[in-house]
Amino acid sequence: MEISLGHKSKIVVIGSCNTDMVVKANRLPIPGETILGGTFYMNPGGKGANQAISASRLGAEVTFISKIGYDLFGLQALEIYKSEKINTDFIFTDSKSPSGVALISVDSFGENSIIVAPGANRSLSTEDISKAVSKIVEADIILIQLEIPMEAVEYAVELANRYGKKIILNPAPASGLSDSFLSNIHAILPNRIEAEMLSGVKVTDIESAHRAAQIIGERGIENVVITLGKEGAYVKEGEMYTLLPAKEVEAIDTTGAGDVFCGAFSVYLSEGHSLTDAVKFANIAASLAVTRIGAQSAIPYRSEINI
Repeated sequence: MEISLGHKSKIVVIGSCNTDMVVKANRLPIPGETILGGTFYMNPGGKGANQAISASRLGAEVTFISKIGYDLFGLQALEIYKSEKINTDFIFTDSKSPSGVALISVDSFGENSIIVAPGANRSLSTEDISKAVSKIVEADIILIQLEIPMEAVEYAVELANRYGKKIILNPAPASGLSDSFLSNIHAILPNRIEAEMLSGVKVTDIESAHRAAQIIGERGIENVVITLGKEGAYVKEGEMYTLLPAKEVEAIDTTGAGDVFCGAFSVYLSEGHSLTDAVKFANIAASLAVTRIGAQSAIPYRSEINI
C-alpha cells in the first residue's frame, strides 16, 4: 500500500557513529609498505549514522539509536544529526570510551580500505535500546548493521519482531550469524564479501551471486539483496531472482555508498513500494553518492533522484 502524500514513513536506525579519517592515494599500500598519499579529509561517518542521514535526506522521519563518547567527535556528530532533522533522543553518551573512529584509504579508482576502532559503539547495550521501545513500536522499518555489540543487535531484532516490525539487516562488517537469528529478518543487504561469509560461495559473477542468494535464503530469509557495486544488485524476492543494474557513472569515492543504498532501500520500501522498486531507487541513490567525495557529504537528497 502506498503511503499517503505528505505522510513521512518512520524508520528507526540502530547502529554506529564514527568519525572517518580519509587519505586519498594512487593505490592502496601492501602490508609493510609506506606510500605517500594526497588529500586528507576528516568526515563524520559510521554505518548507522550514514544510513540514518541517508534515510532522513530521502524523506523518512528517522530516530537514531547509538552511543558516542563525551568528546569533540561525539558532540560534533550530535549537532550534525540534529541539523539533518534526525531524532537524537536515544543517542547515549559513554563517559569512559572515546567516540568511534574509522581509518580509510581511497585509491585512484575510488576503491577503499577501512579499519574501525569502535570506541563507545562497543558499549551500546540492551538497556539503551529498551529505552527507545516507544519509537520501535511506532516505526515502519527497523534498520540495523553490525558495528555495535551482537547482544544489542539480537535484542533489537527480538524486540522489533515482537511488535511485528519489518527488520532490514546490513550484515556489515561481515560476521557469522545463526539461522534462528536470520529467520527474523525481513530483508538482508550484504555486499559480495558479506554474502560469501553467509553462504560459503565466493561471489564473482551472476551465477555465483544466484547461488549465494539461494543459500542465504535457505537459512530463513525470504528477501536477499546482494550489492555488487557498479554492477548493481542481485535480488532474491521469494522465488524470483533478478539482476538490477546500476546506473553507469564515474566513481570518485565509494566510501559510504553501501550505507546510502541501505538507507534509500529502507525509505522506499517503507513508503509501500515493491522490493524491486526499492532496489532500483537505492541503486540510483548509491550511484549518485559515488560521484562525490566523503560518506555523509556525498549522500543525495530526495529531489536529486528520478525514478
